[in-house]
Amino acid sequence: MSKTKMIAIVATGIIVALVLIVSNFNIEINVNNNGSATKNASQQADSMDSHHGGGTAVDSAVFDSLVDKSAPDFTLENYDGKKVTLSGLKGQSVILFFNEGLMCYPSCWNQIAAFGKDSEISKKAVILSITVDPQKDWNYAVNKMPELAKATVLFDTAGEVSKSYGVLTLPSSMHKGQYPGHSYVLIDKEGVVRFVRDDVSMAVRNSELSAELEKI
Repeated sequence: MSKTKMIAIVATGIIVALVLIVSNFNIEINVNNNGSATKNASQQADSMDSHHGGGTAVDSAVFDSLVDKSAPDFTLENYDGKKVTLSGLKGQSVILFFNEGLMCYPSCWNQIAAFGKDSEISKKAVILSITVDPQKDWNYAVNKMPELAKATVLFDTAGEVSKSYGVLTLPSSMHKGQYPGHSYVLIDKEGVVRFVRDDVSMAVRNSELSAELEKI
């Protein structure tokens, strides 16, 4: 074999070896990069779930777990500035209607107004509509729909009561984490929760709630 052919063969071998080394190096980098990207995406998804979706799951569990337990007590002010304490209503059945308030027109307004003018359901229970709106802002709603003045609206401006009942991120909420949506809690005369419902259709539920009150 000539010296020239020998050099050519050696050179070819070196080139092939370099190509293989570079290819393996690239594959390793790509695998590592993909692994990091996957890990980062997973971490970001977990963070999002914890902040949003996870919160929904937690709140739904809190809301559903209320049944057959003592209702969390609270004291809130009504439209006239009078304080209402839930535990002070023992001996009477109570309906809590957590709602989005001013922003939920006309659905929530219609339900609140329907409670105010329904003498039959008011004989069966004390009905408290709870919103996180500032109390002073409710003047607008009453001026626009005077029937609202007949209902008892309580102002959970800090959102603490709504949070304790797990209603801030239920499916009916259109501003999750900030406002309730359209959720009901029925409490018996002993202060025990007997029925809950989150209503994504945001309907007027007087008849259904009245029927549930008959069961407790």
